[in-house]
Amino acid sequence: MRKGQNPAKFVKDVARPERITVALLNYIPFLSGFYAETLDVLKVSLESMRKDAGLPFDLMVFDNGSCEEVREFLIQEKEEGRIQYLILSEKNMGKGGAWNVMLAGAPGEIIAYTDSDVLFSPTWLSRSVELLETFPNVGMVTARPYRTSPEFYEGTLKWAKENAQLDEGQFIPWETFLEFNLSLGQTEEENKKVYAETRDWRIQYKGVTALAGASHWQFTAYKSTLQQFLPFDMDKPMGQVRQLDKRMNDAGLLRLMVSDPLAMNMSNTLGYLRGELGKGKERGRKKEGVGRRMLELPPIKKMLLAMYNKIFSWYYS
Repeated sequence: MRKGQNPAKFVKDVARPERITVALLNYIPFLSGFYAETLDVLKVSLESMRKDAGLPFDLMVFDNGSCEEVREFLIQEKEEGRIQYLILSEKNMGKGGAWNVMLAGAPGEIIAYTDSDVLFSPTWLSRSVELLETFPNVGMVTARPYRTSPEFYEGTLKWAKENAQLDEGQFIPWETFLEFNLSLGQTEEENKKVYAETRDWRIQYKGVTALAGASHWQFTAYKSTLQQFLPFDMDKPMGQVRQLDKRMNDAGLLRLMVSDPLAMNMSNTLGYLRGELGKGKERGRKKEGVGRRMLELPPIKKMLLAMYNKIFSWYYS
């Protein structure tokens, strides 16, 4: 038999979520090897995200089965009020599986999704929302200009040719183009040819400038738009998320990027902040010992990566 009445019945007001939910997906299974610096990368990403985003937001973090140290850090962030919604998955559901939960469950009208290795610059959120609210029928906006696959923004170009000012050229500066691609492990030499042979599409509409293209590593979109493409049926942890890119393009939705680099991929280290990309990286290598250089030899590096991947497969299973 019930004793008394639930006190919640007498509460007249409840907390209301912010209009925007920033949804971050994280996965750090252990703090060694490939993942040795990833907790530090996560901390830097969170700090940069919160610093002058330009608009208020609630933060949702979905942790995809990380190790105990990472979970403890996230729980502490939640208890101290820096994370509003925290989901701790027992196992890795893959990116698509996590998206099914995050993109459906985030309470905001607008969702700003991000991987956990993104470094943000001031006004990244307000500039993204500006494009989202200025252009019609927008699918997603990424807070950095870089060259994406043209097959995924054909619908954007089709709309722009009929409704906006559309220009073709090299609007992304070489330094901005190279900076991002170096973070993916590419070399400056191989990027010179790509940069020379490819172009950007600049779209101007109602006094606002955007570039054609977007990507699934970071994007801002209306929740109602994203829900059109749920659920994602993915059977691997990674590699299949371009389904979102393709589905949005096929639906004729605009896929846009801001004109300034307001988000940067850090990958799995803080090397970008240490100045280890490009020339800084080369200078750092000269200071390393012979043993480290031996590990960088292609045959040895290939063997070590194969061993590490095998260990990761055992752990993940």
